[in-house]
Amino acid sequence: MGYQEFWHPYREEVKERFALVMERLEQIGTEETVEEPFRAYFRQAAMHLCRLGRLEEEIYGGGWENRSLKDWKQQNQALYQEITPKYYNSSYGNPAYATAQLGEAYGKLLGLLYADLRSLIPYAFEGRNYEITIFGELLVQIYNCFEQEKQPDEKAVQQIIYWFYHDYSEIFTEISVLAQNSPELDFYVQVIMESDLEDLRYLYRYGAYITENEIKIAEFLNRMPEADIQKMADTYTEGYRIGFEVTRKDLSKKQFVDLRYPIGFERMMRAAVKNFKKMGLKPVVTRINETSFQGRGNGNRSVESTSPNRQYEYDHKSDRAAYLDKALVERRLEVLKTVYEDRKEVAAFYAGPAVVETFGEDGFEPENCPAAYQFDDKQQKLNVYFTSQSMQITNTYIKGEERSFTIIAYPIPQIGPKFEEIFAETIKINTLDYKLYQEMQQKLIDVLDEGRFVHITGKGENTTDLTVALFPLEEPTKHTIFENCVADVNIPVGEVFTSPVLKGTNGHLHVTQVYLNGLKYTDLEVDFEDGMICRYSCKNFDTEKENLAFVKDNLLKHHNTLPMGEFAIGTNTTAYKMGVDYQIQDKLPILIAEKTGPHFAVGDTCYSWAEDIPMFNPDGKECVARDNEISRRRKEDIKEAYFNCHTDITIPYDELDQITVLRQDGTSVDLIRNGKFVVPGTEPLNQPLGG
Repeated sequence: MGYQEFWHPYREEVKERFALVMERLEQIGTEETVEEPFRAYFRQAAMHLCRLGRLEEEIYGGGWENRSLKDWKQQNQALYQEITPKYYNSSYGNPAYATAQLGEAYGKLLGLLYADLRSLIPYAFEGRNYEITIFGELLVQIYNCFEQEKQPDEKAVQQIIYWFYHDYSEIFTEISVLAQNSPELDFYVQVIMESDLEDLRYLYRYGAYITENEIKIAEFLNRMPEADIQKMADTYTEGYRIGFEVTRKDLSKKQFVDLRYPIGFERMMRAAVKNFKKMGLKPVVTRINETSFQGRGNGNRSVESTSPNRQYEYDHKSDRAAYLDKALVERRLEVLKTVYEDRKEVAAFYAGPAVVETFGEDGFEPENCPAAYQFDDKQQKLNVYFTSQSMQITNTYIKGEERSFTIIAYPIPQIGPKFEEIFAETIKINTLDYKLYQEMQQKLIDVLDEGRFVHITGKGENTTDLTVALFPLEEPTKHTIFENCVADVNIPVGEVFTSPVLKGTNGHLHVTQVYLNGLKYTDLEVDFEDGMICRYSCKNFDTEKENLAFVKDNLLKHHNTLPMGEFAIGTNTTAYKMGVDYQIQDKLPILIAEKTGPHFAVGDTCYSWAEDIPMFNPDGKECVARDNEISRRRKEDIKEAYFNCHTDITIPYDELDQITVLRQDGTSVDLIRNGKFVVPGTEPLNQPLGG
């Protein structure tokens, strides 16, 4: 079964409905049965869907080849232009504009709907007219309400949207689960493997927003020697394979590898697909989650491109608040379990994601939009509950102890005029001599294993003063506290990490500026008491209320508190030097940034859902610090054990004073002093630091 055959039943189901709804939407463009200002809104929304319908028919009627590269570029710009920063202030996609034009009662709801309609753009290019049809019917249903003499009650409009998502939740959930284990859903793989990569029209085949970043990276990779492309692919796929090997998981049981990559990297991905095939793995690509129902703006795109406007995504990240309630959450969980149960034998073949990330975009410091939806306290708890329950269901069918992952990152042209130099440096960083790092990191671990606590202090404007409690090591000849992390699942090399003991982990963590999950935090401060966050703040906004809400929503992920799930010491001073030399410290992804200093993760441990799987370092010692007082609750009540988030906060070397190991007998030894490594045998790590 191929891609179009897979969608055929859906397309047949709505074949007549698609034609009817397109005809009705065309009529909305000329009717005057709805009063202003709503008439203008519905006309624009209907015009957007009509454009998508015509595009879908053109592409799947064989018209793709009839358009030039220039045509597709203009089409792409036309589809996304209105939400780009230049035009955003006059777009219904802007909650502030929507409420100003349509009133607060309707503006937020219709703005949410408008954003959901815009999320369908990639579906037109995939030939998924099923979704275009049902969202078109939703728009017509709401339009009909406004055709009445009396304007509809806001609650009536909200209920239409609510029941739409309730009734179609089965379809949306089924498609997302099927994508994990259905190689026939191969639209993206076809683009990778069958496109003429020299003909850059292929970039527009995704229907995603395409900028100079995607164009230039594709051109750059097209110019690279085949040997360099193969080296990049080998680093990526070998990291994946080694991830199974070091965790002693059986890769031969698996059949599907989940590809996640940036548009423009298709040449590398083509080589990677061939590598995975040799391992017995077929590529799958999970669907793009961009509707409010699925979690717009949560960073879960499988195939990435440059955002047309990150403020737009930030403004709509909580749109689900318009209709989220306990009944809908339970419905989603019921459907998720049913879909997995129906495909439980196939779901077990899912091996996990293989991720390529990019970095180099300008930093983003969001602005608060009062007109945007926000989750209330009850809904925040529902989000936490849903995330926890859905992870439990998923883990039942795709067991954490049997899957793995890998992740690697490369720069994009937006990083600056020295892009090609930085790209070459990144390849160097991603392929550093892991044996050398393994040996130096082991020397650090040998000292850390003597400790009961580690004391970390900042310098200059950094006020960090934090003590981390370590797992008590009873058999040092067989066991170790820290994992020696080289280039496998987390590429590049360069860290040792552990799950801290919560009781006794106390103090103050401070970073003057940091980007976490794409958002800038200014003077982020987090205090811990027995390993749990007891206070937090930042200075992004003018009021304390806004700052606290920003940290809770985006760092604590709506939880009231989180544990310190990981303490690590990054050793990749070469990556740190690259950041300093090219002045791109603020653009490094967390994957690399976490290797450029000590970091502290809030949320689950690195071993969440797999704590009972033995983990061994290259020296043969078992790493026994795999859980903490919270994750151990899984043995009594699993829903109390996990927070389903993990965010690393790194202190850069230039803000770091000392890291000192405190032994049980009261003696101490420094690992880092004045930002430099002082353990004998680790001196090469200081060379990039100028010492």
